[in-house]
Amino acid sequence: MFYLIEETLKEIKKEDLKTTDKQYVAVLSSDEWKQDLDMFEMGIDIGPDLSEIFTTKAEVNYDSLTGSFSIPNRNDLSGTDSKFAFVLDEKGIVFIDDSGKAEELITNILRVKKWKFPSLERFIYDFLDQIVIDDLRLMEKYECELDSMEKTIMDGKDSFPSVRLNDIRNDIRNLRIHYEQLLDLGQELEENENNFFKQKNLRYFRLFLNRVSRLHDYSASLRDYTMQLRDQYKAHLDIKQNSIMTILTVVTTIFMPLTLIVGWYGMNFRYMPELEWRWGYPLIIVVSILIAVGCLLFFKKKKWL
Repeated sequence: MFYLIEETLKEIKKEDLKTTDKQYVAVLSSDEWKQDLDMFEMGIDIGPDLSEIFTTKAEVNYDSLTGSFSIPNRNDLSGTDSKFAFVLDEKGIVFIDDSGKAEELITNILRVKKWKFPSLERFIYDFLDQIVIDDLRLMEKYECELDSMEKTIMDGKDSFPSVRLNDIRNDIRNLRIHYEQLLDLGQELEENENNFFKQKNLRYFRLFLNRVSRLHDYSASLRDYTMQLRDQYKAHLDIKQNSIMTILTVVTTIFMPLTLIVGWYGMNFRYMPELEWRWGYPLIIVVSILIAVGCLLFFKKKKWL
C-alpha cells in the first residue's frame, strides 16, 4: 500500500511515487521490500530482518533512519508481540510488515484523522499515538481491579485472587518495558540528527514523549501498588495464622492441668485415698470444670481471646 500525506492519507499506485515530490507512506511485505528497495533510494544495502526484531527502537544511518516496532497485544500482554520494521528519510516512511499491524494502525488514522498542516512528522506522531491510544483506559481498568482486591483483603475474605494479581503485575511490567522503548524511539526522532524533520514540527515528538512518560509513570505506580497488595495479603495471612496459633495455644494451656490430673490419677497406686473415696470422681469433675472456666476467664481478662 502507498499513500501520499495530504489533508488525509491519499492512496496511490507504486508508479505514482516517481512523479510526486510530496511526502509518502508505504506499507510493504518483506518480499515486496526486497523487490522495490532501490526505488526508495535510501542507501540501504541490507533490509531489516523481521525475524530478528525483539524491541522497539530507532537507529540513525548516514542517509536514513531505520528501526523496528515490537507492540504487545493489549488483549493478551503476555502473548506474542506484533513486529515490523520501518525505514524513513525526509521524503517519507516505509513500513516492512508481514503481521498486518502497521496497516491496521494506518487504517485507524485514515478513519479518524484529517490534518490542517499535513507533514511526515504529524503522520508519525499520529501513528505512534495509535499504539498507545487506549492504554490509559487499560491501566484505569487494572487500577479498579486492584482496588477491588484491596477491598477483599480489608474485608478479611479468603477468596483473594493471588494468581490474577501476579498476572496483572506481569502485564504492567510488559507495558512499562514497552513505554521505555517508545521513549527511546521518540527521543531518537526528536534528536533529528540527519535533519529529516522540520524544526517547528519536532514539537509533535515532544508531545508524544510527554504522553508516554505519563503512561510510564502510571504503570510504575500500578506496579508498586501490586507489590503493596502482595505484602498486604501476606500480612493478612500472617495475622490469620497468628490468630489460629493463639487459639491453639489457649486450648493447649487449658488442657495442660487437666492432663496432669488425668496422668496423676491414672497411676492407680494402691494407697491413693481418692480411689476409695465416694466423692472422688465427682470432685475431679468439678475441679476440672473450675480449672477450664478459670483459665477462660483469665484469658478473657488479658484479652488473649
